[in-house]
Amino acid sequence: MDEHGCERNRIWEENTVAVERMGWNKEEGDEEASTSTPLLTHAHNRRKSYASISLILLMPPFVIAFLFFSFSLTPTSTSHLARPLTKLPHPVVLLISSDGFRFGYQFKTHLPNIRRLIQNGTEAETGLIPVFPTLTFPNHYSIVTGLYPPHHGIINNFFFDPITGDKFTMASHEPKWWLGHPLWETVIDNGLKAATYFWPGSEVHKGSWTCPSLYCRHYNGSVPFEDRVDSILDYFDLPDHEIPSFMTLYFEDPDHQGHQVGPDDSEVTRAVARIDSLIGRLIQGLEQRGVFQDVTILLVGDHGMVATCDQKLIFLDDLAPWLHIPPDWVHSYTPLLAIRPPPSQDPALVVAKINEGLNSGKVENGARLKVYLKEDLPLRLHYAASDRIPPIIGLVDEGFKIEQRRTGNKECGGAHGYDNAFFSMRTIFIGHGPQFARGRKIPSFENVEIYNLVTSILNIKGAPNNGSASFPESVLLPHA
Repeated sequence: MDEHGCERNRIWEENTVAVERMGWNKEEGDEEASTSTPLLTHAHNRRKSYASISLILLMPPFVIAFLFFSFSLTPTSTSHLARPLTKLPHPVVLLISSDGFRFGYQFKTHLPNIRRLIQNGTEAETGLIPVFPTLTFPNHYSIVTGLYPPHHGIINNFFFDPITGDKFTMASHEPKWWLGHPLWETVIDNGLKAATYFWPGSEVHKGSWTCPSLYCRHYNGSVPFEDRVDSILDYFDLPDHEIPSFMTLYFEDPDHQGHQVGPDDSEVTRAVARIDSLIGRLIQGLEQRGVFQDVTILLVGDHGMVATCDQKLIFLDDLAPWLHIPPDWVHSYTPLLAIRPPPSQDPALVVAKINEGLNSGKVENGARLKVYLKEDLPLRLHYAASDRIPPIIGLVDEGFKIEQRRTGNKECGGAHGYDNAFFSMRTIFIGHGPQFARGRKIPSFENVEIYNLVTSILNIKGAPNNGSASFPESVLLPHA
């Protein structure tokens, strides 16, 4: 293709994206559209959309600019105030997590139900920023406490208590591990009901929360996703005063597929499409009960995913000329390197020797790893203020892995846990409900803000947290 042809394609792509953002390229995701629009109608809508786009692209640039400006100043038909409840007696927030739903997955394939929530709700335009480390348990618990991991205690998926020697695993439900005040506990303390369906920390009996059988499900990964959705819908069949004000719902996908085959595989695309169908099942069930417009749905992920492969490896044994690092010093390898040397070893000296070896040019991929005393980590990571965090932390470049020694195993797939500044670690945030503006895009934000968002929607008092008290005002529609 010649230079002019490339330029025409570039303009076409940019203007097409612009048109879609302006809302002129409407599809079946619109609130007024049926969730079961026939295939022929889909095709008809697309033909109309393409015709509209073609017409716009023939306009002179100054006309397109004028339309952009006019569109941005024209009030929408929707109110700038929160919409009143029509059937439910009180606000209800349903917090849904799709594990490992990397930001950008929503563009991989046609997702009519998620698209419907986006078009008629509020979306973080460039994704939700997870906390560091970008792992499942720390992030899920940050979402419901509004706290960074050092403050809520879940600093990794697996870790040790340096004082007692006790080990935390993803099956640990003792209250001593789980600090902070999760949303289900906050809701109960405010005299409301909460229900949890597979959310890390929800099985822990702590404070006013006892994980009651009617409102709390113990984790069982074999429960079909459809059954989970149906169980949530069943709550809306209860008498009004029994309907929980706050609910959680959790899906393991597409994290499972992302680890196995990496984020760019078609298997991940199929998993994302399945999540969309589950959202459709939920929407349909809420519509049948007449409560869809009353329920606030928060669709989030906990982290993103990046492709990994064997040529991107760093081996700790390669550092032997500078320092021998035995496996019992290492609490986690990759992507978060965490080292707790014995008391006889000065952590600062250990860090200096490791970095000397990494920077020598003699360690394969050594420049891809930087090791810190935890108190010297970048402040933006918020990853120092806990004795549970080992004194030495290593940050590895995106897509690289750390292992003890060469094994000869060949393995490619996906991983997360990296620096939360990497765009690949971002996930999604979509808010749909009476207090969310329709079709609004907001800047990216950290997931510790979600706690205050929920307490504001429910109009309840929350616990102290790391989120901003003013954040809900910047996102939610005001009441009349």
